Amino acid sequence: MEQKITGAEAFWRSLLEEQVKVVFGYPGGQIMPVYDHYWNYQAQIRHVLVRHEQGAIHAAQGYARASGIPGMVLVTSGPGATNVVTGVADAMIDSTPVVVVAGQVPCQLLGKDAFQEIDLIGMATPITKWSYQIRRAEDVAWAVSRAFYIARTGRPGPVVLDFTKDAQAGLVDYAPKPCHFIRSYVPDPQVSESQLDEAARMIDEARKPFVVYGQGILLSGAEKELAAFLEKGAIPAGSTLLGLGALDSGNPHLKGMLGMHGNLAPNVMTQHCDLLVAVGMRFDDRVTGKLDTYARQARIIHIDIDPSEIGKLVPVDLGIVGDARKVLAGLTERIAPRTTREWQMEPILCDAVEKHKVIEPEIQPGTGEINPGEVVACVAEAVKGEALIVTDVGQNQMLAARYSRFVRPHSFISSGGLGTMGFGLPAAIGAKIAAPERTVVVFLGDGGLQMTFQEMGTIMQEGTDVKIVLLNNNWLGNVRMWQQLFFQERYSCTRMLNPEFTGIAQAYGIPSLHVETREELPSAIRQMFAQEGPFLLDVHVREESMVFPMIPPGSSVDEIMLNNEDWFNYGD
Repeated sequence: MEQKITGAEAFWRSLLEEQVKVVFGYPGGQIMPVYDHYWNYQAQIRHVLVRHEQGAIHAAQGYARASGIPGMVLVTSGPGATNVVTGVADAMIDSTPVVVVAGQVPCQLLGKDAFQEIDLIGMATPITKWSYQIRRAEDVAWAVSRAFYIARTGRPGPVVLDFTKDAQAGLVDYAPKPCHFIRSYVPDPQVSESQLDEAARMIDEARKPFVVYGQGILLSGAEKELAAFLEKGAIPAGSTLLGLGALDSGNPHLKGMLGMHGNLAPNVMTQHCDLLVAVGMRFDDRVTGKLDTYARQARIIHIDIDPSEIGKLVPVDLGIVGDARKVLAGLTERIAPRTTREWQMEPILCDAVEKHKVIEPEIQPGTGEINPGEVVACVAEAVKGEALIVTDVGQNQMLAARYSRFVRPHSFISSGGLGTMGFGLPAAIGAKIAAPERTVVVFLGDGGLQMTFQEMGTIMQEGTDVKIVLLNNNWLGNVRMWQQLFFQERYSCTRMLNPEFTGIAQAYGIPSLHVETREELPSAIRQMFAQEGPFLLDVHVREESMVFPMIPPGSSVDEIMLNNEDWFNYGD
């Protein structure tokens, strides 16, 4: 009979059963038994020591988004646990599979305000798919297996395990306890054949169908099915922010990104189609604008694996609960083949395409200070759509989404629903670890970079080859833009006095360049990609830069600002 082992060692054996290759973590008092047993598993599981627990959860998110494999986080109790909560909430909204294991005080001290005790389960339950406190060593294998099963199946998301100190120290006759089924949990619902038939009929009858798709395409691996569906039906499509990369940027059916800072054409099509087919997206307010005017002229089909999303925000004529890949494959079999959809040549849509061209000079070399969009466009030209693009949150995010190009899936990683500044740098670290063969470029603003700048230490220690492009304008740029447009230019608390970022990068052993003129930019970008290992490109851009077009918050998708003064109104 095998000798009994501790719950802490059972934890590492359970991770091996789940084929975990990488753990992002930070040790501390209440998780010490687990870290002590890691000594014997270093050859089998890589541990990445971050510099802050928020860096661990964002790195795990980047890892999961780049690989499709749940990211693994290991932290201590109290502040270690609370420091990951922002990332857990971010993962929940963006459907990112991560498993967080946090140490906890011994059971006899629970509820006694012991040193570094926090009610993690109470905090995490509203922002996770499942949260569980492990109080016995006998439950370790069961809990870990269940956690990974829940995190990666159905609509993916975060799971939190609260690992008490006595469960770590307790002894158990270890045996794997794989989880393949949970009663009442249906991660892969059966698709209704009659609903597929009805949806196909609606698509065939529509004169002006339009598809809006989101990250659900990437999560289900439905990229080929989406392309085949659009091709057979000759249907135009628009992508949400997190859906970028699901289609090649050159796909003739893709009309661009939807939403607040999206392209004009897909927003116009939303308001002029007669059938809207939404796949793997949740009708976020940054896509819909004012809900009571959103696509009111159209019949709506909503396809999502999460039944709670159907009809939650937008009333639908037909809701199909199911995996996007299976649903799209079923629809493609049923719809009639077409070669064209004439409605795309309607004057209003052609006008939208022409009007959008007034925005494009933002990415073209001009005179004066460098435009931030110009930097993104130059990088896009250098990588030819092959790079994995990560962003922080703000103007850098919207510009990277607008002007990057993608030729393969899982090439765009950003914080969508929660909009977490500080996400970019650690997420890029996780993405590069998940996909070491890919070029990883992260676009950041000077505000977001300084929220998790300490992860430069992780890059230094791990040797992570991340190309960091800083769009440096000495402001909290997106907030400053809103203050200019909507708050009578009262620039309250948004001006930033910044350090010399290249000097800080040098202290971490990271090569860098400081760029201030347009003439320097092309050669600096070439040098960045020619350099092996990490690199920081600090580009000083026009301080009062804006991101247009823009649908103001609370406005209808019909009302789009082209610049500070001009609007494109196309409502009926």
